[in-house]
Amino acid sequence: MKNHFTAHLKIVGINPFVFIPEEILQHIFETSGKNKSPIPVKGTVNGKEFKQNLMKYLGEWRLYINLTMLKDSPKRVGEMIGICIEFDSSVRTIPIHPQLDKAVKENPVALQNFENLIPSRKLELVRYINNLKTQESIDRNIEKIIKHLHGKTDFFGKKIN
Repeated sequence: MKNHFTAHLKIVGINPFVFIPEEILQHIFETSGKNKSPIPVKGTVNGKEFKQNLMKYLGEWRLYINLTMLKDSPKRVGEMIGICIEFDSSVRTIPIHPQLDKAVKENPVALQNFENLIPSRKLELVRYINNLKTQESIDRNIEKIIKHLHGKTDFFGKKIN
């Protein structure tokens, strides 16, 4: 991978990140065919592989460094880290859990509200159900999501009107 650089780990709020050098950023724009956030990327941080999105925040492009990319990353602010990065053209879709799909489609109000959610919120719900381990927790949380989609309750602190 030719897009290698070193950078000091910085933080904004609670989120550790690095800035991407301009020439590498331009190369990613060219290979991805886009210059709007988010841009899927892959690479390594200190030799450990990652998949992440480049994000533009407050007019600057950043690679956020989470705990799976760099152990104890918030505690390592100021540390110099080595990064290799490139555009990731792989498909990153996450299929909706069949039970959630069925429950949403069986209910017109839930379906309409689910379809009206912004993509990141839909993904948050899909990812949450997909990561549950037991059938009991899947059933319980699908029921909560359906109530949420009816505007009866919040889910992760968010409410539908």
